[in-house]
Amino acid sequence: MPRPAPTFNEALALVERLDQKYRPAWDAFSPEEQAALALYFLPHNSARPVVEPTRPRMLKWYCPFADQASFPSGHRYCINVYTGCAHECAYCYAASYSPASASPKQGFERLVLKDMEDLKRFGVPPAPIHLSNSTDPFQPLENEYKHTRFALEQILQHRQRFTTVTILTKDPLRSVKLGYVDLFRQLGSLPNVHPRRAAFDQGNLPGFVVEVSLAFWREEARRQYDPCAPSIAARKEGLHALRDAGIPVVLRIDPLFPPARSNGSHEDLGLIEPQSRDDLEQLVALAKGLSVRHVVFSAAKITKPRGQKLSGTMLAVRDIYRACAFPRKLDFHGGSWRLPGSVAQDLIVRPFLDICTRYAVQAKHCKQNLIGTP
Repeated sequence: MPRPAPTFNEALALVERLDQKYRPAWDAFSPEEQAALALYFLPHNSARPVVEPTRPRMLKWYCPFADQASFPSGHRYCINVYTGCAHECAYCYAASYSPASASPKQGFERLVLKDMEDLKRFGVPPAPIHLSNSTDPFQPLENEYKHTRFALEQILQHRQRFTTVTILTKDPLRSVKLGYVDLFRQLGSLPNVHPRRAAFDQGNLPGFVVEVSLAFWREEARRQYDPCAPSIAARKEGLHALRDAGIPVVLRIDPLFPPARSNGSHEDLGLIEPQSRDDLEQLVALAKGLSVRHVVFSAAKITKPRGQKLSGTMLAVRDIYRACAFPRKLDFHGGSWRLPGSVAQDLIVRPFLDICTRYAVQAKHCKQNLIGTP
C-alpha cells in the first residue's frame, strides 16, 4: 500500500522548508494552493531541512535550477517526451546535460498517468505546460512511440489542470502528416469549468500554440548548424499547413548569430555564414506573411556538450565570438560562452529588432516569451 499523502498542515510545513529561490513562485498563491503545489512538487519524506521541487515523474517544474528572483518562470510544467534529440543542432543549449543520442523514456505512459492522477488528487491549480525544452517532441521517434500524442491526449483529458499548452519543434510538418491537427484544435479551447476560461476569452488568448524554430534561410547554413533537422522547405511547408488549419503559430528566429565582420571571416574558419542581413529580412517577411502571433529571438550561446569537446563548427564560432568581443572577453557561465551583453545588443539584437519594426512584426526575447505565457 502506498504511504498516504501528507495532511494540509504537513503540506504547509513542507512549504516552510522550501528553498528560498522558489519562494516568489509559491508566495503568489493562497495557503490551499501552496499546499497543493507542495503535495505535487515537493518530496514528502525527505529528511533534508531544505527541499526543492523534484518529486514529479514526467510533468516537472519548468526549470528546477532557476532562482525565481532572476528567472521568474513561476508555476509551470515541462514534459520532455524523449531523452536526447536526433536533430543534433550544433549550438543546442541542452547539449550540456542531455545524452548525445535520442531514445524513448522507459515507462513514459505509466508515469504520465501517475502524474495526471496526482494533479487531480492534490487539486493543483492550473498552469502552462511546455513540450519540450530539451528535446523535439516531433523528432523521428514520434513515428514509432507516439509519446507526444499520448501526452497531449492526457493533457486534453485533464484540460482544467493546464492553461496554455505550448509545443516547440523544428518539425511542424511531421505533426501534420501524423494527423495531430484535430488534437491541436481540441487543446486550444479551455473547458467551461476551467478557472481561467473567462480571462482567456476576454483576452482572446489561445489555449494551444505551436512554436516553430527556423533560424536559417539558406539550406547550406541549415546543413552546417542544424545538420539532422528538417530542411527549411519542410519547415515552411509545415508552417503554412498549420496556419491554413487555424493553429496559432509563433516563429522562433532563434538563435541569432553575429554577422560577418569582414568579407570571408566565416569562410576563413571553414564556416558558412549562418545569417546574413538578407536572411533575417526573409525570415521576418515569412513571419509577416504567415501572420504569426510574434517571433522569438535570443543571441546564440556556445554550449560545451556533456562529456565531449566542442565540435569543429562551434570552436570556429567561438573564435568569431572572441573577435567580435575583443578587447573584452566572452562571458562564461552555466557551461556556455556568451558575447558580453552590450556587444550582443549592438551586433545582434538591435539590428534584428530594427527589421522586425520595419515589418511591423512583434518580437519577444525567449525569456520574455516564456514568462509571459499565461
